Amino acid sequence: MKRLTAKEEEIMKIFWQHGAMFIRELLAFYDEPKPHYNTIATLVKLLEEKGFVTRRSCGNTYQYFATISEKKYKSSALNNVISQYYNNSYTSVVSQFIEEEAMDINELKALIDRIENAK
Repeated sequence: MKRLTAKEEEIMKIFWQHGAMFIRELLAFYDEPKPHYNTIATLVKLLEEKGFVTRRSCGNTYQYFATISEKKYKSSALNNVISQYYNNSYTSVVSQFIEEEAMDINELKALIDRIENAK
């Protein structure tokens, strides 16, 4: 799966949270100063080319919507990181969190409980 740029991910988050919409509706979710309509339209077109959104014709304009869920995208992104940097080893990832003290023993125990209860 292709990666999203920060700007593309920002747009995808809007689609994931609010569903299908027109470009003008997307603009409403931006703070001032809002990006130009053409800037957002170009980014949405790139997302469509990458396969993240599709469109349906509504008169003389288009309504766009996500073709991939946020959960699926996050899972794919995480798998890419684990594959690229950790040789497909989830143990290595958890070990790094423990070594960097980003995960304490209680969090590790909770993770083990979740794994055991999922089986």
